[in-house]
Amino acid sequence: MSKTPEEIALIKLRTRLTKRFHKACADYGLIADGDHILIGLSGGKDSLALVEFLGKRAQVYVPRFQVTAIHVRVKDRDYHSDLSYLEDFCARVRVPLIIRDTQITDASQAQTVGDNELATTPKEKHPCFLCSWYRRKALFDVAQELGCNKIALGHHKDDLVETLLMNLIFQGSVATIPPLLRMEKMPIEMIRPLCLIEEKDIQQYAELSGYEKQVKLCPLEKVSSRAEVKLLLSQLETLNPNVRDSIWSAMENIKSDYLPRKVGKS
Repeated sequence: MSKTPEEIALIKLRTRLTKRFHKACADYGLIADGDHILIGLSGGKDSLALVEFLGKRAQVYVPRFQVTAIHVRVKDRDYHSDLSYLEDFCARVRVPLIIRDTQITDASQAQTVGDNELATTPKEKHPCFLCSWYRRKALFDVAQELGCNKIALGHHKDDLVETLLMNLIFQGSVATIPPLLRMEKMPIEMIRPLCLIEEKDIQQYAELSGYEKQVKLCPLEKVSSRAEVKLLLSQLETLNPNVRDSIWSAMENIKSDYLPRKVGKS
C-alpha cells in the first residue's frame, strides 16, 4: 500500500530530527553506558518528543541505558495534562512513567537546587519561578530515589537562543542553558538532547504524529519576557532568516580577546 503525503512527510521529518538528536548526544556527550535518565514529562510537545526519542534510543544496544519519565502535577496551579494519554504514550515507547504531586507552600522556608548552588527562595518570587522551582525539586527528589544519574529536559534550540538573548538584555551576562550541566551539589547531570532541534520542527512533528495537546495550558505562558524575546527573534529574522543559526554559532565562537577586559582581570 502506498503511503500518503502526510506519512511520507512524517518519515522524512522523523529521520531529520533523529539525526539532530543523535548529533546532540554525540557532540555534547549526553548519554553513556549505564546511565539511568529521568525524563521530565510536562505533557507539552517538547517533552513528548523527548520521551519518544530517548525511549526509542534506549532500545538500541549501544550505549545501554535506562530511562524513566516523571510527570509532576502542581496542585495549586491551573493547568494540567491528560494522565491517561501520557500513560498510553509512555507505554507505546516502553518508558516507565511516574506521577508525582507537589504544591507551592511556604516558599520562604525552601531551598532550591540551582544549576550550581543552593539559594533561599523568598516569598516574593514570581509565580513562574516558584512553579518551576517546585517542579524541579520534585525531579531531583525522584532522581535520587531511583538512583538516576541524569535528568533530561525538553529544551530545544530556540530555548537556548532565547535564554542567551534574555540574559544579554535583562541580566547583562553572556550565558544560556547548556546541553550538559554537571551539578556541583550532587552526582546528577542535566541534559538537553533536543538542543539542536528548532521549535518549529518539533511543532510540525507533533502535528504529523498526532500528539495530543495539554488539557489546560499555563495562563501565564503568553505574558512572560520569553514571549517578548520570541517576538524579537521573529523580527530579527527579517534581517537574517538564519539568525538562530548565527546566534548558536556565536555561542560556540567566543573571541574573548575582542571583548572588554578590566585591568587585572583574567
